[in-house]
Amino acid sequence: MSQSHTSLEQWRAFQAVIDHGGFAQAAAALHRSQSAVSYAVNRLQDQLGVRLLELDGRKARLTEMGQILLERSRHLVNSATELEQLAQYMEKGWEAEVRLAVDAAFPMAEIFKALKAFSPQSQGTRVLLTEVVLSGASDMLREDAADLVIGANLPAEYLSEPLIDIEFVAVAHPEHPLHSLPTPLTSKQLSSELQIIIRDSGHTEKQSVGWQNTEQRWLVSNIDTAIESISHGLGFAWLPVHKITDKLNQGLLKPLPLREGAHYHASLNMVYGQPEKPGPATQLLAEKIRNCCSPLQTKKD
Repeated sequence: MSQSHTSLEQWRAFQAVIDHGGFAQAAAALHRSQSAVSYAVNRLQDQLGVRLLELDGRKARLTEMGQILLERSRHLVNSATELEQLAQYMEKGWEAEVRLAVDAAFPMAEIFKALKAFSPQSQGTRVLLTEVVLSGASDMLREDAADLVIGANLPAEYLSEPLIDIEFVAVAHPEHPLHSLPTPLTSKQLSSELQIIIRDSGHTEKQSVGWQNTEQRWLVSNIDTAIESISHGLGFAWLPVHKITDKLNQGLLKPLPLREGAHYHASLNMVYGQPEKPGPATQLLAEKIRNCCSPLQTKKD
């Protein structure tokens, strides 16, 4: 690995000369002597072997190479500043990373809104987002694999807070044979048709939700695959209403007229992976998620 011969202070001095209009102004902005700034820039040019500045009277102007390196140097200095700030925040207990596990049925648009609100205040903290299904959320908690978890039927030993209720509805493609039968449909009529089921991502105590008494059951790994399968006429399924609204409006999916059980609700809750000592970044992200869910709860009420 080649060793760098330039320093961040040299690049900062170079940037200051351009940003403040000259060596004297840069020296004042950096609280250094003009000779120190001049030396830093000249030394930088010597080490690079290229001219970054040309003097026009008392004013310094960028060369073509200087213009290119100026922009690249800004990324370098900003990254170094962010790294220093992150080290300071970590020393104060601020996490370098927050591991967020979210049930796939949760409205991901709200998660992205929360992440967008979190980002400016994140102090450089990374977010590792994992989607889980059913008992996958519980596994993440018990295996200490997440700092913040959103899921249903979470372990009783964890105190969780309710975030949102998700409505599921039984649907099939409008041309599916079930839609040609006399209504209302019964469980006996469903039992001879193919049901698409979203596979539990957990591996210790797998769960199942909803009616599953069909003779044919196919498992898929995620909700999006289930939606596409049903939209192409392959079987029927209970799917989250908020994820299929567009396809219902487009006529690609149609609710099944069941005698009972056409709809069911699942309550999704949020819990800290380390409830006794959640870090400040984890608490901040939880607050942003909570804020994004509040309007949904109000609308429902």
